[in-house]
Amino acid sequence: MGIVTLRQIANYKLELLKKRFGVMGEQLYWHAWGIDLSPVFGDFTKQEQKGFGHGISLLRDYTKEEVAYCILDLCEEVCRRARSAGKSGRTIQLSISYSKETAGGFSRSRSIDIPTNVTMDMYGICMQLFQEFYDGKSMIRHVYVTLTKLFDQTDVQLDLFEDRAKKNNIGYVMDAIRDKYGPTAILRASSYTDAGITLERSKKIGGHYA
Repeated sequence: MGIVTLRQIANYKLELLKKRFGVMGEQLYWHAWGIDLSPVFGDFTKQEQKGFGHGISLLRDYTKEEVAYCILDLCEEVCRRARSAGKSGRTIQLSISYSKETAGGFSRSRSIDIPTNVTMDMYGICMQLFQEFYDGKSMIRHVYVTLTKLFDQTDVQLDLFEDRAKKNNIGYVMDAIRDKYGPTAILRASSYTDAGITLERSKKIGGHYA
């Protein structure tokens, strides 16, 4: 959308932000003006997790070939968080924003029959969405993936024609290694490429260098 500063958000039309981002668009608008409409007092009981999401504003423009590595790293993190919570999801969403030279982008989702928290399952759907809705030429500057429509992992039925137990176990073993030895103790080969984001993000706290 060509927005790179808080001033631009504050001066953008509220209805357009709401149309593009939903309730988050309205929050972005009011926060840009220094206004938080959250109640100070109320019921602060813990709410059930609705989904898991992870995104990044890239430090440079990515090509369509490079963004595949970025999407894989993001899916890895989302599925890790879902596994840690004992959840699987049926709906996978991919949001892409193009560089400011072209602006625009897309946000699309797809539901699957069997809930999953397997990285390569989610990655496969994200790449399907990317290939279907990417304009074929724009450079990419922001990527976001989400996993929603959650189910308890214990409620998920196994597929008789696919060894899903093995795929799930691989994810949990990788999680255990990272929990014990650190987030970069075991990574996919794509994370070590120039387009991978996990190694660089591991050096930051809250998105910033310590």
